[in-house]
Amino acid sequence: MYSKYFKNLHKDIPSSIVVFLVALPLCLGIAQASNPQGVSDLVPLMAGIIAGVAGGIVVGLVSGSQLSVSGPAAGLTAVVGASLVTLQSGANPYASFLLAVVIAGAIQLLMGLLKLGVLGDYVPNAVIKGMLAAIGIILIMKQFPHLIGRDKDFEGDESFFQVDNENTFSEILIAMQNFTPGCAIIGITCIIILLLWETKWMKQTKIGQLMPAALIVVVVGSLIADYFESIYPSLSLSTEHLVHLPTSQAELNNAITFPFFEAISNYQIWIIALKLAIVASLETLLGIEAVDKLDPQRRISPPNRELIAQGAGNIVSGFFGGLPVTSVIVRSSANVTANAQTKVSTILHGLMLLFAVMLFPNVINKIPLSSLAAILIYTGYKLTKLNMFKEFYKKGWDQFVPFIVTIIAILLSDLLIGIMIGIGVGLFYMIRSNFRSSVLIVNDKHHYLIRLRKDVSFLNKPILKHRLSNIPENSILFIDATRADFIDKDIIDEINNFMLAAPAKNIKVEIKKSIHKPLHSLFNQL
Repeated sequence: MYSKYFKNLHKDIPSSIVVFLVALPLCLGIAQASNPQGVSDLVPLMAGIIAGVAGGIVVGLVSGSQLSVSGPAAGLTAVVGASLVTLQSGANPYASFLLAVVIAGAIQLLMGLLKLGVLGDYVPNAVIKGMLAAIGIILIMKQFPHLIGRDKDFEGDESFFQVDNENTFSEILIAMQNFTPGCAIIGITCIIILLLWETKWMKQTKIGQLMPAALIVVVVGSLIADYFESIYPSLSLSTEHLVHLPTSQAELNNAITFPFFEAISNYQIWIIALKLAIVASLETLLGIEAVDKLDPQRRISPPNRELIAQGAGNIVSGFFGGLPVTSVIVRSSANVTANAQTKVSTILHGLMLLFAVMLFPNVINKIPLSSLAAILIYTGYKLTKLNMFKEFYKKGWDQFVPFIVTIIAILLSDLLIGIMIGIGVGLFYMIRSNFRSSVLIVNDKHHYLIRLRKDVSFLNKPILKHRLSNIPENSILFIDATRADFIDKDIIDEINNFMLAAPAKNIKVEIKKSIHKPLHSLFNQL
């Protein structure tokens, strides 16, 4: 049973390093962004790392998904911030919030046992692929400022409107006008290395096969930063442009916060817990659907088991002082891009986050954010390829429009709102297609056939009315209702009205009735 995990270690270990490097700044950035506006120290930075560890180890062990990676998510920062504002007037607001996280995990466990994971299956494929493309574009646009040294917006932000009062587009313009030369040099160098690593020549070399590009990028970026500090002080990077892990024992000791269980009678805790469970579960179900689409082996993740795994992860994360966790597309797509094969990669990345904090935070703090931005930009490039747009364009407007609308909606709002808009557009095209296929008309000279198929409801009435009105004088109309499962009375009335007017236009109407009793009784009216 475990042989598949051991035989793929040579691919999963390098992949776990890549995911660890991607997850580290995102965990810290999301913890920083989870504080309510105007409050900077309510959520400790280590809360993000704890959530990353729980998402990697706990969720990784329980989950049935081989490639999905869980941790703190940008989509939950608004919920966390609003929840802390609600609890701020009481005692121990963050500890009370942790209790809500634990309860949310228990609710997710229950959702998994009740088999509610099926909800994710109702999202159209065009919307899922649109979500992946949008995440790719967001990664490129959001990380570009970090690549050239503007680190005002938090790492992992996916929303159009930012907490620094800028938006995705304005941040890029400001970054280009106020870039940091040292960061820009490191970032561009790292992008070149990543592109070089993808060449056929490099893949054939021993170093190209054994060493993940992301690790080389981080090492090179750190060495360049040290070189600037020693030789060219004018290009040296301030701590603002480097990873910042807590280094003192006091900071680490204060990071562990336990839930304030005395607040369990507070109804607001239960409302927050329910909100967290719903949002985190939706993001998770969408996340594993997206990752399954990226999986080269096309494995299917069991959604109910995933909800149980997420519930276990949130219980552990909340109990030890961490933020809520969910399946995260950015980390998962980096995992796929790095050629991970099994969930060993996910588990190892969680262990690396734990050991990085405990054993060598000073080494990690030498990593430039521009190096990590290069890795994320390259991940975004892999997610947003031109071929995907061509593929959906060829499939027709009913697939292309929901795909494009989902991308635009996510770019201009956030993940969940964009997904809901995409689903709405997809539903419109599905209903439209069903309407058109329910009433079929063909003709041969003056002989016309109208065939009613599937469910013909009152919503099909305009189509039927339009098609009946276009039948010319001196024609023969044959109406076939034998293939309809249901015909609304409004449709019957419309056909009745046409039959009454048909003699005046010398149109002869014949009807083939359904053998089903309900339809037969309805057509007796004709």
